[in-house]
Amino acid sequence: MKQLLAIFLTCTSLTIVCCQPKTLSVAPASTTFKLSGSDNTFLDSLQRDTFRYFWETTNPENGLVPDRAPSNSFASIAAVGFGLTSYLVGVERGYVTRAQAADRTLKTLRFFANAPQSDKATGVTGYKGFFYHFLDMKTGERFKQVELSTIDTALLLGGILSAQSYFDQTNAVETEIRQLADQIYGRVDWVWFQNNNGPASGPFVSMGWHPESGFIKSDWTGYNEGMLLYVLALGSPTHAVGTDVWAAWTKSYPWATFYDQTHVNFDPLFGHQYSHVWIDFRGIKDEYMRGKGIDYFENSRRATYANRAYCVANPGRWQDYGPTIWGLTACDGPADTLVNGKQFFSYRARGAASTQIVDDGTIAPTAAGGSMAFAPEICVPALRAMKTKYRAKLYGEYGFRDAFNPTYRYPARVANGSTQNGWFDVDYLGIDQGPILLMAENMRSEFVWKLMQKNPHIKRGLVKAGFTGGWLAQ
Repeated sequence: MKQLLAIFLTCTSLTIVCCQPKTLSVAPASTTFKLSGSDNTFLDSLQRDTFRYFWETTNPENGLVPDRAPSNSFASIAAVGFGLTSYLVGVERGYVTRAQAADRTLKTLRFFANAPQSDKATGVTGYKGFFYHFLDMKTGERFKQVELSTIDTALLLGGILSAQSYFDQTNAVETEIRQLADQIYGRVDWVWFQNNNGPASGPFVSMGWHPESGFIKSDWTGYNEGMLLYVLALGSPTHAVGTDVWAAWTKSYPWATFYDQTHVNFDPLFGHQYSHVWIDFRGIKDEYMRGKGIDYFENSRRATYANRAYCVANPGRWQDYGPTIWGLTACDGPADTLVNGKQFFSYRARGAASTQIVDDGTIAPTAAGGSMAFAPEICVPALRAMKTKYRAKLYGEYGFRDAFNPTYRYPARVANGSTQNGWFDVDYLGIDQGPILLMAENMRSEFVWKLMQKNPHIKRGLVKAGFTGGWLAQ
């Protein structure tokens, strides 16, 4: 899998369409939507199957989760974060016992607490409390020359802090889990990553660091999944960044109207989803959103509707796009190739917004899956339609495979997944499976959201960012 950093550094617009509406309209509220009996049956199987990705593919000795399966893969620290929270859902849903989940969690946290950290290029897992984006599945050491990743460390911490809040019993195992969570989170030196001399002025955090070349010259600006990163950086009890970072962050937002939806734009849907896996943004607002009259939950709901509306309009005339076959985000793809005048890609951030459009006919189920909590009335029918239409080509033992492209029908060019009836991925990706499982649970029970409302680090970060109202006022 290509590093997610490439999403921000190399995305190029393929098609730009006029998207300013004549009159402003926004997505209808979904508060009245009720899951049917068949919806719940579908979600029961989807969550159970998706959970099994994390439970069955993880290295049980160190807790490392593969970036993808069944293809041979390195570990993704972000996937570990999603996995740690998935284990908690597994307990609540009865897939595993609390003792089983606690044992797996403890082994994972012991690994990250004790893994070697230094500025060396090899033989280490991280530095300054951060961890490398990808690790060897067995040794846990840095994979090749990947970056020390700020965002992937943040996603890992989301899972670690969820375990800290969940395992609240006084026995030795759960006590150690809580202590290790504080240890791992507390040693992350967010301030060090502000000394990056990047192109953006202000107190921003760099996207990463290499021991060979230093800080990456790109910072977390604009709007994307970095919201979680800054909440964690502000909430740190040891190396917190200054509150000026949030004001600078929000000043870089692209507020615009796209397909009748006015919101802070970011083209791949994952940027509107990842932070919301762990943080309930309903009813809480920072200064920026108080000025706009909405919250970040509503912002993500509008982004979801805009993504779907673009796919329904289908300016690229891609095969099968429609009201229930839609969803553009970062995912696998058939190949980096030009065929009959159409450009296709392998792994890439796909999306549609005022900022840019990247669309090669590849749809990822996680786009709709990760937005279920925002807009269940359009996301659940989409997932059900995809499973019904494509069956075993798209849905397997671990739920939805990562992506598919009905337009790409050139099997001679791509051996992996290509057929005369379109391209269907053979792999499942951890960072895409996680949002499906966890946002389905937030939609159905609000479990992760309610759990994280109790975490003092998350609350402290939100308050320092200027959030008020809603559950923060309780």
